[in-house]
Amino acid sequence: MIRTTRRAALAAACALPLALALPSGAAEAKTPYVKPFMGWSSWSVESATRDGYGTRWLNEGNIKNAADSLSGKLSSAGYKNLNIDAGWNFDYDWNFHTDAHGIPDADKERFPSGMVSLSDYVHAKGLKLGLYGAAGLEKEVYDKNAPILGTDCHAQDIAVKPLTPTNKWGGSWKIDYSNPCAQEYIDSIVARYASWGIDFIKIDGVTKDNVADIKAWSTAIDHSGRSMWLSASAWPVDLEAGDGLRPYANGVRVDTDIECYCETTSTWTSSVDDRFADLPNWLPKLRAPGYLPDLDSMPINNNTGSGLQDGISDTERQTVMTFWSMASSPLYVGGDIWFLDDKAKAILTNSEVIAVDQAAVLPKQLRAGDTQVWTKRVGGATYLALYNLGSTATDITVDLKPAGVHGKQRLRDVVTREDIGSATRSWTATDVPAHGSRLIKLS
Repeated sequence: MIRTTRRAALAAACALPLALALPSGAAEAKTPYVKPFMGWSSWSVESATRDGYGTRWLNEGNIKNAADSLSGKLSSAGYKNLNIDAGWNFDYDWNFHTDAHGIPDADKERFPSGMVSLSDYVHAKGLKLGLYGAAGLEKEVYDKNAPILGTDCHAQDIAVKPLTPTNKWGGSWKIDYSNPCAQEYIDSIVARYASWGIDFIKIDGVTKDNVADIKAWSTAIDHSGRSMWLSASAWPVDLEAGDGLRPYANGVRVDTDIECYCETTSTWTSSVDDRFADLPNWLPKLRAPGYLPDLDSMPINNNTGSGLQDGISDTERQTVMTFWSMASSPLYVGGDIWFLDDKAKAILTNSEVIAVDQAAVLPKQLRAGDTQVWTKRVGGATYLALYNLGSTATDITVDLKPAGVHGKQRLRDVVTREDIGSATRSWTATDVPAHGSRLIKLS
């Protein structure tokens, strides 16, 4: 996670007046008001069944092409993170492997130049690099009883006995964190990642049983001395884990995978529309600065020509961008970014919409159902987002008082970047298309 290292925190505390110094033994806090990260993730491509994609797509050449595309097409708008999802340390038959100490290492067939070389390539493009992992102790590591680097312990010493499956798919063994060697093991992984120049870690399969895992990864990042974003992920993370994860994770996946695991990246019902019902359940859990809802990747990439298609219309793509930005979710693109089309680029690089996201302010839902209304306050302005989740175009009228605004308001359409007049007590968005949206700034 992005947080102050112990050394820096100590220096900062020593610089404070005595009355303001941290209490003895106080836990470190995440850096407050962390902005949502922006970038691209590989999983949408890996999950697609279209010819030329799937898990075998993940290799050094394609990741370098993605870095070239992200750098050339979107990085100037703030999209800096290139996050490699599951498979980077799996062979082409999907066998997981680690080095002699149980530390994940890049598959030599997929990444023949190694992770340091790839990291150097990505960073030279002005980008950041992220990697994927899973909660718990990988069974491959347990089976070979890997010696834990810098300790007298082995992997089997840190597993809960009797062996207990953990994470969302039960693919790992539960770790006994009462054994100090357990933290040392996670430290050894993160130290290796730090030596590679990794900037982001996604830990997947997180349930309410895995809060201790996320705490251990967070602590390991502190110990590494390198700033990294820590994402707690699943499809979705258990809501019951929300409070426990708050001190440790920068972002938490609040919904199922956006991917349809089909010929396209996604579809409206598999599963873009789920977010409108599920985000409200998470908002009470997300009240701490720097703890943000992750709505998963955005299927805003390619609706024309060759390559993997998004599977949603241009209208729906704009609704995704608007909803993600109102939520202050991380903005990361799914799909084969090599084929990014002009409409997707225009949607993704609208600086006024991006600013709504990067404010890192959570929204409030004013109306549920098929004509949803959401609002949030950013500085001296109030934003209204209106969504038509129905199947036909409709007008959506908003009473401005529940949004906390009074008197005459100037209206600006943030998507079209046009001033559209004024309103006093209410305002009506006319002819909002099916699955369409409007994003309005009141000032």
